Amino acid sequence: MKHTFNVQGMTCEHCEKAVVRAIRQLDRTAEVVADRTQNRVEVSSSQAPEALKQAIIDEGYTVLA
Repeated sequence: MKHTFNVQGMTCEHCEKAVVRAIRQLDRTAEVVADRTQNRVEVSSSQAPEALKQAIIDEGYTVLA
């Protein structure tokens, strides 16, 4: 399933990579596109959206509803 999250706090390329890495630690096969300019993370994964959201939060970013 494809999920889109509005993420605050990604200010650089390192931030984008950190979010991608956090999600891939949860699901190695996930397709992840993080775009700091749009404050958006798009994820294709079989994991529950709540788990994906929590992975982003655990990395230190804010996920807006």
